[in-house]
Amino acid sequence: MVALPWWLPLGRVPEITAEALRQQLESRLPPQLLDVRQPSEFRAGHIAGAVNVPIGSLAARLPELSWDPQRPVVVICLTAHRSIPAVRLLRQAGFRHVYHLAGGLLAWRRRSLAEVRSEG
Repeated sequence: MVALPWWLPLGRVPEITAEALRQQLESRLPPQLLDVRQPSEFRAGHIAGAVNVPIGSLAARLPELSWDPQRPVVVICLTAHRSIPAVRLLRQAGFRHVYHLAGGLLAWRRRSLAEVRSEG
């Protein structure tokens, strides 16, 4: 198997469905959420608890997260396109359990699951 550069939105990475993520968010130790969309997209609606770091700046800003690499991380974008390279980058950075939201935020919205909006 050929290793793909982290930034290519090609190939398969581990994923989680919207319903499975909803269930995990209600658990005692929910996953860490990373939303890699642009700030304007994030403000318009995102999953509660998500941290917004656009995919274009993720590599440089990764140290800012200060997250536990042993805890699960779910990466979110609109269509599950930008999240694929983000998963790859996090795995290369030592995060062991990284998934992307299958179908992206659009899949979350199709299930009418809760979102929050930010002012500004």
